[in-house]
Amino acid sequence: MELDNVTEFTVSELSSALKRTLEDAYGYVRVRGELTGFKRAASGHMYFSLKDPAACLDAVCWRLTAQRLSFRPEDGLEVVAVGRITTYPSRSRYQLIVDRLEPAGVGALMALLEERRTRLAAEGLFASERKRPLPFLPEVIGVVTSPTGAVIRDILHRLAERFPRRVLVWPVLVQGELAAEQVAAAIAGFNRLVPGGAVPRPDVLIVARGGGSLEDLWAFNEEVVVRAAAASGIPLISAVGHETDTTLIDHAADQRAPTPTAAAQLAVPVRSELGQKLGQLDQRLFHGLQRELRQLGQQVEGLARGLPDPQALLGQASQRFDDLALRLPHALDGRIERCTLHVAGLAARLRSPAQLLQDAMLGLNSQADRLAYQFRGFLRDHGRQLERLAGRLTLDEVERRLARHESVLDGLAARQSHAATRRRREAEERLTALASRLASVSYESVLQRGFALVRDEQAALVRDAEGARRAGLLELEFKDGRVRTVVADRPPRRSGGERPAAAQGRLL
Repeated sequence: MELDNVTEFTVSELSSALKRTLEDAYGYVRVRGELTGFKRAASGHMYFSLKDPAACLDAVCWRLTAQRLSFRPEDGLEVVAVGRITTYPSRSRYQLIVDRLEPAGVGALMALLEERRTRLAAEGLFASERKRPLPFLPEVIGVVTSPTGAVIRDILHRLAERFPRRVLVWPVLVQGELAAEQVAAAIAGFNRLVPGGAVPRPDVLIVARGGGSLEDLWAFNEEVVVRAAAASGIPLISAVGHETDTTLIDHAADQRAPTPTAAAQLAVPVRSELGQKLGQLDQRLFHGLQRELRQLGQQVEGLARGLPDPQALLGQASQRFDDLALRLPHALDGRIERCTLHVAGLAARLRSPAQLLQDAMLGLNSQADRLAYQFRGFLRDHGRQLERLAGRLTLDEVERRLARHESVLDGLAARQSHAATRRRREAEERLTALASRLASVSYESVLQRGFALVRDEQAALVRDAEGARRAGLLELEFKDGRVRTVVADRPPRRSGGERPAAAQGRLL
């Protein structure tokens, strides 16, 4: 075979021929395999591979197809993919363009559901101690559901029958791949509302959806929805599917309702029943108060029969009061007489001021004589001591002592001079530093930078424009001198477009 006779292709031509051949030969195929390498691009497209023990097939699911999926794909899940076989010339590989993707039977979904339920339960998201009681009569009810389905109509109808309340609806998808993210975002959005804000914060939440298959309800088994329900600070009622349908959000919710209609029944009581109960309680309270009053009246009557006559008690007290009133004047006179005698006795025992002064003078004279005697003895003793010391001193001893004291004095004088010089130098340095700091913060340094100081006629500082208008005549101090000026606010214009000299702030 001659190689020169082989048809020559460009790379693009060969890639296109292979693409047509592969698409014509297979067209649509149905492939079963395990998801691996799953990733979602920012555009919304999904890229993954399908594998079995012997081979691996790349696959692409475009954004519009991914939005219609009833479950969230993840690695390890066995699925059945339906699509077209084609090639990707830029990478020289073939791939499956997925048009439909579904789990490989209910058994795979149930296994995934059981694994997820066990893992979340181990984290404590389903613990009974985390569940909170529902409010007895909520003012605002938040509902997370589809705005177009029969579920919201059933809830509103049942609330209107039982006890009308204000309802806030957060519209979401309840089926498909995007449903889980929207339901979780709605629960978190209701919890972010501030009490007393423009949009009222609900007192209870209802997450509702009608019945369906396991695939239809799969969004409420997603981990993001379960974690949002468990983290909700608002009590949450789960009403997904019919009575026999169970999803993971039912375990994380504070209360599960078998149907959306039953959720409305759990959320509010029946107003007519409350009215009847209040009437019954009112009757019971009325009869109870009457019975209590009758018992208290009988008790008071029995106690009154055991009390003595009030007139008899008051008669004895009145007689005693009259007796004390008669005795009171005599008691006052006797008390005054006894106090007078006591004061007279105290006055007799007191000494006169002249006698006290004479005793004090005698004491002072005696003390002065004693001090004079002691002083004369002190002079006599020290005089004899000085005479003894003078006899012991000689002229040479005195000169030696004087010389020694003179040397000590000279040393002290030199040290004093040195210390005074050092203290003066330190004081000069400190004074220089303080002068530098004072100059740095003085207003004169500010004037050196081009500013001016404004004063009025009384030499008071002018700090604002209003003060300048009131002053009229100002003195401006610059770094090189002072000038005086007149202030005129909004001067009238002359015919030539010029202002009067006073209005132009002329210098004086």
